[in-house]
Amino acid sequence: MQQLSYQVDAVSAKTRLDVYLAGVQSEISRSRLQKLIDDDCVSVNGAPAVAKYKVKAGDRVEIRVPSARPLDLPAEPISLNIVYEDDCMVVVDKPPGMVVHPAPGHSKGTLVNALLHHCKDLSGIGGVERPGIVHRLDKDTSGLVLVAKTEAAHKSLARQFKQREIRKVYLALVRGQVKKDKGVIDAAIGRHKVHRKKMATQKEGGREATTEYEVLACYPHFSYLRLFPKTGRTHQIRVHVASLGHPILGDATYGGKVEAKYMKMQRQALHAHRLELSHPLTGEPQVFICPLPADMEHYLESHSPIQKNVR
Repeated sequence: MQQLSYQVDAVSAKTRLDVYLAGVQSEISRSRLQKLIDDDCVSVNGAPAVAKYKVKAGDRVEIRVPSARPLDLPAEPISLNIVYEDDCMVVVDKPPGMVVHPAPGHSKGTLVNALLHHCKDLSGIGGVERPGIVHRLDKDTSGLVLVAKTEAAHKSLARQFKQREIRKVYLALVRGQVKKDKGVIDAAIGRHKVHRKKMATQKEGGREATTEYEVLACYPHFSYLRLFPKTGRTHQIRVHVASLGHPILGDATYGGKVEAKYMKMQRQALHAHRLELSHPLTGEPQVFICPLPADMEHYLESHSPIQKNVR
């Protein structure tokens, strides 16, 4: 049980209780605060108060934060490639084939199951003792995943993602030779009108989505790209490059089949290579990088480029 206490100053007077608490501290999210208020865990001058109460100068506001309850999922001793870890976050190089979060059909063997075993110092997110997955990668996409250990870190990192302050860099192998050395794909993305599990670019409706790219090298039947997604839509990079006629190798969902005479990728050749962000506690700039996984590196080494740009 954690207890936080604040005394309202004259400047904050006449502010709603929930708004006041959201502004006076950074450890607890707005939604979590609302639940604590609803559960009578917030008091003003010793008495339970409602969210719409207008605080007065001199009011003593207290929050009782119950200990996080365990997550009802098994912790599994799965090996993880930890790129960075401290008291408030962990950065993992996720291998291809690993599901990030448990879902129907994937209740075990996920990144969350592995993190529950690895992290012995989770303080809880939203009142539950769990790792805070800030963003996700598709099952067959490899690379960096950012995870919060504390609610304050989760709140900070989620805000950075929402405000597009986190710079993401991906590497991909795509079918065919991309003609332009650099480009911007600016096309809204929404649910496919027929195949509801797929996403598609849309001229009307959908959510704005932008991906910049540059060609690192061209090969006889594929290109090696560096990509900079400016937004974070579902399947964004996969959909965007497919819309150019250059789907990611091995991506059966968006047309990534390679002619039989060429070597095949056994999964979509997409890798989350680099993350740039501000540390959620100190605000210091952080840069995390993980190299190409063995399967993508092997594919490149097995072919000779016909054009190679600066890497």
